[in-house]
Amino acid sequence: MSNYVITASDRRARMASGLAIWTRVYLRRAATFDFAIAVVSSTLALQVRFDGHISAGYAALSLVFPLSWVLALWLSGAYDVRYIGTGSDEFRKVLNAGVSLTACIAILSYAVNTELSRAYLLITMPSVTAVDLTVRYAMRKRLHKQRTLGRCMSTVLAVGPESAVADLVAELRRDTYHGLTVVATCLTGESGRRDVAGVPVFGGLVEVADAVRRCGADTVAVLSSSEIDSAALRQLAWELEKTGTDLCVAPALLDVAGPRTTIRPTAGLTLLHVDHPQLTGPRLVVKEIFDRVAAGLALVALSPLFAALSLAIRLGDGGPALFTQTRVGKHGRTFKIYKFRTMVVDAEKRLEELRARNEFDGVLFKMRRDPRITAVGARLRKWSIDELPQLINVFRGEMSLVGPRPPLPDEAARYADHVRRRLVVKPGLTGMWQVNGRSDLSWDETVRLDLRYVENWSFALDLQILWKTLSVVFRGSGAY
Repeated sequence: MSNYVITASDRRARMASGLAIWTRVYLRRAATFDFAIAVVSSTLALQVRFDGHISAGYAALSLVFPLSWVLALWLSGAYDVRYIGTGSDEFRKVLNAGVSLTACIAILSYAVNTELSRAYLLITMPSVTAVDLTVRYAMRKRLHKQRTLGRCMSTVLAVGPESAVADLVAELRRDTYHGLTVVATCLTGESGRRDVAGVPVFGGLVEVADAVRRCGADTVAVLSSSEIDSAALRQLAWELEKTGTDLCVAPALLDVAGPRTTIRPTAGLTLLHVDHPQLTGPRLVVKEIFDRVAAGLALVALSPLFAALSLAIRLGDGGPALFTQTRVGKHGRTFKIYKFRTMVVDAEKRLEELRARNEFDGVLFKMRRDPRITAVGARLRKWSIDELPQLINVFRGEMSLVGPRPPLPDEAARYADHVRRRLVVKPGLTGMWQVNGRSDLSWDETVRLDLRYVENWSFALDLQILWKTLSVVFRGSGAY
């Protein structure tokens, strides 16, 4: 374990330096870009609005604006270390800064009775916000590439039951974009293990503070455990305060997050109030309208592609271009799903002889090199083009653009009680598991992601999944 030990002097040096070097560089670069974008935006607004005839007042405003923009971002939390590389949270901070600064300028203009050009404001604020979001997105993608190489990572000490620690290690190793790597663990309960998934064990709950000093972890992640009560957690927080180590606590309701949870202080206790998932109401109506309109427009736009692919499939082996199959939808209702045919015509009859070669755990059947797949079908599957005819199902209201995978009837019949929760919403053309590993995920991980979607659905989450789907499809990873 000597390789994992950090000396006391090293720890004091890290505490004195505050942020890690790469974090300081990232934030400094972000602030520089923010300032430069504001300079360009304000200069552009002056040129467009005044055509070179600039008054002293607007010249002064354009000089102050870049500093004001950086200050607005700082006040909104856009430079908070916690949001580096997180995507939606970081982007939300930038949007909040844009809205807040626009409101402040308008209020200040009214307070001092100054007639501010609306054209100047309408050019400056949208452009600085849009370009800043684009640059932040590019920085985020570059950071994710660095993290796939093991750089720009924060080290974590995981505390909790062995199974929970193993799950956390596996997920963080698979999704490196989180920027976290587990370097040590302290297990709760009786365990004689010396390591978990290759991560060394540094004792139990009482050894956490000492383990942090030995391994030099930046963050302690406390996972749900019956042995960790409020008193133990409070004592741990006090000890970690001395070392400057961040503390993260996973609640027992791991798959419930976001708008469904609120903190309510009641009778001296801090209670976590959990709302019911949004399975009815006006937001679901908005989702329904969006799905059908988007599917209809997509079908019209893609009709030439559909015709070309249908011809290619028929010329391949003379069989039909479309494949229909019975699937289980919302509340267990069955429907006919449409896909471009990627397998030989008698693929369903040949399934039983291949069951023993299933490479997927759980109720699904998957093979990386399924002999039933045609040459044209292999190319369609790689880019998920074979799924596009399901836009017909979305337009008809049988499916949604985003949702859990629609199961076969025999798969749904073998669902455990908790897995049937997937059927309370419409199945989707894409979903959580498709953008988090696709066919490379295990059955348990697939179910966990689908249930997380059901419990935390929102229209914003749908848009985020649709955006991520484009990236996953273009990479062609995890599809077979």
